[in-house]
Amino acid sequence: MSAARDARPRRLSQHLTHAVVLLLLFAVLYAGTQAVPGLNGPAATIAAAGFLLLAGTLASELVEPLGLPHLSGYILAGVLAGPHVLHLVDHHTVNELSGVNALALALIALAGGAELKLEMVRKVLKSIAIHLLMQTVLVFIGLTAIFYAVRSWIPFMAELSTSAAAGVAVLWGVLAVSRSPSATLGILSQTRASGPLAMHTLAFVMTSDIVVITMAACSISAVRPLIEPGSSMSLRELEVLGHELLGSIAIGTTLGLALAAYLRIVGRQLILVFVALGFGATEVLRYLRFDALLVFMTAGFVVMNLSKQGEKLLHAVEDAASLVFVLFFATAGAHLDLPLLRDLWPVALLLGVSRALITWGAGRISSHMAGDSPLITRWASAGLVSQAGLSIGLGLVMERAFPSLGSGFRALVVACVAFNEVVGPILFKLALDRAGETAVEASRGAPASQAPSTP
Repeated sequence: MSAARDARPRRLSQHLTHAVVLLLLFAVLYAGTQAVPGLNGPAATIAAAGFLLLAGTLASELVEPLGLPHLSGYILAGVLAGPHVLHLVDHHTVNELSGVNALALALIALAGGAELKLEMVRKVLKSIAIHLLMQTVLVFIGLTAIFYAVRSWIPFMAELSTSAAAGVAVLWGVLAVSRSPSATLGILSQTRASGPLAMHTLAFVMTSDIVVITMAACSISAVRPLIEPGSSMSLRELEVLGHELLGSIAIGTTLGLALAAYLRIVGRQLILVFVALGFGATEVLRYLRFDALLVFMTAGFVVMNLSKQGEKLLHAVEDAASLVFVLFFATAGAHLDLPLLRDLWPVALLLGVSRALITWGAGRISSHMAGDSPLITRWASAGLVSQAGLSIGLGLVMERAFPSLGSGFRALVVACVAFNEVVGPILFKLALDRAGETAVEASRGAPASQAPSTP
């Protein structure tokens, strides 16, 4: 008891120290921006990267006692420092820092694939399949109907015909089905969570990416006659989709075998390998019209399940990702368009809350059908609220496919993703804590989670 009482003042002292240092950091950068206004170029980018790394790390320590995930601290630091609040990091510098996204997504996908151990996936295969089907169908139908019902609240929908509005609502339903692998992996990396809930969420989120990419291609082809009268339905998108998916899996398998051989024969300088994959290979894959996320996820899965090098890869990725994740999510926070969110918040809030509620209801129905354990039944939906880069990327693809929608469609996508990006990680960490699967809760002797029932 005395040790616990002594630990509390120490923790309070540490948090006060972190708060003071964080304020000093903001003050120093603010003074620098006032002394040298309009500073651009490599020096500004390097300074901003260093500041966001330090500020994000300190902010994550300050939000931890509140039960919030570190991701919330990273995003908060980026929002405060970004061009819409304190203007410490301008738009140009934020765009320059976005280059780290390629490396972060490569590491996220590699880790995600490596976490999918075949023997564990087999145990929850029936549950994942049922959840995937029900979540996809119910969220798609529900958000399509809600979006169509509130179209009069959405400025860019006002001049569309009834059929065109129905077509846009279908596109929105597809976007609502998308999840966030980056937020899921970020929370699991921070909390070092392991157990049935963590495994169930990871397997669901990673496999749902393939489903939503397929749905996006099909929906763009299907609604074209509705949005653009006189045009006909084309199967070209499906042909391109088949090439993209099958080619990505084939390249990922080859890359996974090559990585396994490198880990076994060389096993050193892995950070250089990750940088080459994140920046070099990602650009090549994008140029060749392959899905980099699917390629790297397949590669991680192959290394883990078809070689003995999986744990070595996983540890190397976790070591490299610790700093990259901070900069990735802090930059995401700086990217949040707060004036846009202020203008669209009623619609974004309605659509975001509706999606969360339908996701929760679909999770309950799915768990009942699959015969899941009480743990999965209660918390399985909490990790499915987050959205991030994949949703914005799909929104851009849809906007390019239908230029007549204008920038309003993209603006609403960004506003809704911002809501889900902030709320989702908090819900997922809360669920992992309540399930006793995080490292902190496990060390406190939280009750062991029960694995989902198997057929």
